[in-house]
Amino acid sequence: MSSIPLRPRFRDPGSTKFDFLSSVLVCCPGCRKVARVGTAPDSSGLHGHGLFAPRRLVCRSCGIAKEWNRRVLALHRDRHTPATDPYFDVRLWLPTETRHGWVWAYHLEHLDLIRRFVQAPLREGIPWHEPGGKMTVVARLPGWMQQARNRDEVLRAIARIHASLLCA
Repeated sequence: MSSIPLRPRFRDPGSTKFDFLSSVLVCCPGCRKVARVGTAPDSSGLHGHGLFAPRRLVCRSCGIAKEWNRRVLALHRDRHTPATDPYFDVRLWLPTETRHGWVWAYHLEHLDLIRRFVQAPLREGIPWHEPGGKMTVVARLPGWMQQARNRDEVLRAIARIHASLLCA
């Protein structure tokens, strides 16, 4: 049994993968330390909104800065390879591998949502007939992550991700 206390119930908040793309933690392509991909200010100095708003990759360790202004995203799909950022195709900072596949998150809030879902013994999803009910982050988690028999393994993987942040 897991040493983390179980929460009695989880209700799907209806968040999609796109709700977590405003700020993404990645592995810097220059120095291999943590970097951030966020919305970039436009020419007026205001931050753009939406999925295709201009993005900027910034690393505070080495000072690298890259801009993204395209209209094409590459969302991660392969469970056997580490996940990458959809804008710059750079490896995410928060992945870890398990015997079933990869556990990854765009940032800590995304990781926390996955953790809350996995550790809950009672999970309430959005009904399948509701619009978007099948497209939420938790509804799209791989089947092995949703199975109670893998709960401890997934929670250990999430704990490893948290521990890696302390070492960063």
